[in-house]
Amino acid sequence: MGQKIHDIFVIGGGINGCGIARDAAGRGYSVALAEMDDFASGTSSGATKLIHGGLRYLEHYEFRLVRESLMERETLWAMAPHIIWPMRFVLPYHKGGVRPAWLIRLGLFLYDHLGGRKLLPPTAVLDMRSDPAGKPLKPLFTKAFEYSDGWVDDARMVVLNARDAADRGALILPRTRVVAARRENGVWTIGTCDTRTGKTETYQARMLVNAAGPWVDQVIREALGNNDARHVRLVQGSHIVVKRKFEGSRAYFFQNRDNRIIFAIPYENDFTLIGTTDRDYSGNPKDVKISEEETTYLCNAASEYFREPVRPADIVWTYSAVRPLFDDGASKAQEATRDYVLKVDVTQGAPLLNVFGGKLTTYRRLSEHALEKIAEAIGAKGHSWTAKSHLPGGDFPAQGYEEEVVKVKARYPFLEERHARRLVRRYGTRAAVILDGAAKMQDLGHHFGGDLYEAEVKYLVDREWAMSAEDVLWRRTKDGLRLSETERQYLEEYMAAIPAKMAG
Repeated sequence: MGQKIHDIFVIGGGINGCGIARDAAGRGYSVALAEMDDFASGTSSGATKLIHGGLRYLEHYEFRLVRESLMERETLWAMAPHIIWPMRFVLPYHKGGVRPAWLIRLGLFLYDHLGGRKLLPPTAVLDMRSDPAGKPLKPLFTKAFEYSDGWVDDARMVVLNARDAADRGALILPRTRVVAARRENGVWTIGTCDTRTGKTETYQARMLVNAAGPWVDQVIREALGNNDARHVRLVQGSHIVVKRKFEGSRAYFFQNRDNRIIFAIPYENDFTLIGTTDRDYSGNPKDVKISEEETTYLCNAASEYFREPVRPADIVWTYSAVRPLFDDGASKAQEATRDYVLKVDVTQGAPLLNVFGGKLTTYRRLSEHALEKIAEAIGAKGHSWTAKSHLPGGDFPAQGYEEEVVKVKARYPFLEERHARRLVRRYGTRAAVILDGAAKMQDLGHHFGGDLYEAEVKYLVDREWAMSAEDVLWRRTKDGLRLSETERQYLEEYMAAIPAKMAG
């Protein structure tokens, strides 16, 4: 009795759930969100980390999705220029390759003109015999096409959406599993369990949003009691990270003989990211990991292009995730639609919105479309607002990253250039919160390794819900690539000694 009834309760702390919560909170809805693990601990941190139109989707005639994605590239870049930035992609070509030159030219012409490109440079043709991009590749590739897309720190984009949702009044509940949800007297009653303490709670909401990603059908079956739920096709994508294979800031788009494609992308300054694979997955999404077959496939596919082969021994890290694609009946995993589908169920009173599919690039538009469905179901509040907004720390011009680095270096001259650049890349203008009051390196507290200091860890605990070393090293940052096992263990012990707290 007397319990607050939220307008919306969101299940799932991936990019779609956090994006919907942020958009709804900004319109004035009362919002709660529960994530059973850490934010972006599933699909949303396991992507190829691109903000892209999806050049290969043109082959499957997904023109609506490609156009929406292309239009979103510069919108998202302007929203978060600290964690999103433009990247040029080199597509090597040789006669007798997988796709003829005229088809590639046509695809890139559409890519340039379909989505209202303004700041991103257009497609170009490269002579690989003279262009530096040809140096790491086999001499067979004398020509290439170069086009623009974007790069994103995917896990940070998720947590920044959660952070902004909380700043706008949303109740954010990480490590909170929804164990039951039922309709009672025209509202949802939602039972949750804290996965760390076992403590149970009950919440009420006028509308339930199921944005559980790979677990969306499981939520429908287990929490909602619908045993017939079969809406998503689980597709595993795996990536390998190796020591840097090439100089420069450009990435490569490689076409494989089996008609699939992989990317080779500059990663965290010192590494190269290679991926992704595409294969159907039937296990528990939490257990997904790269297979020996996938490792061999990625090494062999990249070695078709690079002068210096990529070997399993070169791998310093791997990651895998399961993409919850809407099951459209496609025969091959790589042909399944990457578009999203929103379905509202109002058959039994309190409305339910199920979110199927989606990708990083279109999360903001998916959220807007979800809010249209929510408005129809429980009444409209506010209006669309996110297109001109900034994610926390992103309140500087899209092309203003270098200027922000100069400001940080001027204000905190004791920082090394590399450290300053990384802080601005992670936190944008909020790097100043971490550095506030510091006059020398020692003021940042204990040095955990790499460029990770206690001041940054405390910020991640206090403001971004970090609760374990894994949260810090592999999602909030990628310092796990640089810390030794001893350093990681010390951080784990440090994190365990901090009293559990909810980020305010």
